[in-house]
Amino acid sequence: MGEGLQEARLVGFLKKSGDKVKRDEPLYQMETDKAVMDVESPYEGTLVEWTAEEGAILPIGTEIAKMEVAEGVKEMAAGHGPPPKPAETQAQPEPAPLPVAVAEPEGPPRNRQIPPRTRRYLKQKGLLAVALQIPAKGSKLTPEDVDAYLSGGVAAVAKPAPAPVALKSTTEYDEFALSARQKTLSYRLGRGAQLCVPGTIKVQCRWDAIEAAREQVKNSGSDFQPSAFTMMAWSVVQAMKNHPKFRSTMPNDSTLRTFRGVNLGIAVALPGDELVTAMVPNADSLSWMEFANAARQQIELARNGRDQATEATTLSITNMSSFGLHDAVPVVVSPAVATLFLGEAYWHPIPKMGGWDFVRMVNLSLTFDHRVINGVGAANFINEVKQNIEQFILPD
Repeated sequence: MGEGLQEARLVGFLKKSGDKVKRDEPLYQMETDKAVMDVESPYEGTLVEWTAEEGAILPIGTEIAKMEVAEGVKEMAAGHGPPPKPAETQAQPEPAPLPVAVAEPEGPPRNRQIPPRTRRYLKQKGLLAVALQIPAKGSKLTPEDVDAYLSGGVAAVAKPAPAPVALKSTTEYDEFALSARQKTLSYRLGRGAQLCVPGTIKVQCRWDAIEAAREQVKNSGSDFQPSAFTMMAWSVVQAMKNHPKFRSTMPNDSTLRTFRGVNLGIAVALPGDELVTAMVPNADSLSWMEFANAARQQIELARNGRDQATEATTLSITNMSSFGLHDAVPVVVSPAVATLFLGEAYWHPIPKMGGWDFVRMVNLSLTFDHRVINGVGAANFINEVKQNIEQFILPD
């Protein structure tokens, strides 16, 4: 898992008490600053009980479950290792699946199976990174479930956030337990603060072209009504295709991992000042209409509590334009390498002979992990985003 790892977040259980478990079968999922990953069982046997809670931040080495091991593996449980298997009976292992985004406990069950046929179909559709967020009608996820998800036939059901219950009250203060979502965000921020070396750059960007395109869409009378923010996000995707450092992470101190696809993150605020991340997987492979529809759908899932961030979500956009903010310094949330802030559009004076012109502007602020991206690379990227926004024309 990496030297120096002191703690990890227990994301969710893949088995329940009483389940039969085979050796090397995934038992639970954990999140480190590097990725969300499945952890396999070291034994064959029966899961007796979980002794830790989902969402907990635990020191490495903490007991989280009790198992009754199967007959014949007592020596392995005692630390002597498994007996060797005959070579002719050893099956070739399946390739390890990519890390996937995990919904909060109210989402679809985590212990369902994803058959190889469905996994191939998910890969073809560019949805492997969000597989666990797709509801299944049965115990196994099927291609038909994926089709229903893509067609919008499966609607996320919003659940109101429970009112916080005071753990302790005095005449001077009240104490409340953090929600699972806030604990997740706090964990990622803490890990990111330990690793990330942040740098921030800012540019002013003309907004006229985006507003003109938005007005064109409104006047078209079409049912397809992408927002100005969606147009801005599309401009970011086009820039990310040309800047591989913004599609990269550092799984260790000597390796740069660059993802072939653009997995765009979008920060989504929830009631109670909570924050989750929507993610549009493989956004660079989508047409304009596909991207706009996918972004809307993923944001809606996030508004219903589905955090979609994975290690492949390398850059996120935070849109604060509706809060009247012109400028800010965003933070990088692990395991991403950059966060791009979009501020509110405002009128900006430009001197001209004999007077002034006023144009619509926005501020873009980019915070990036200096371990991965240097200043010139960040400047080239944000300037390309600026150019894409200022020259935006509705795609066909």
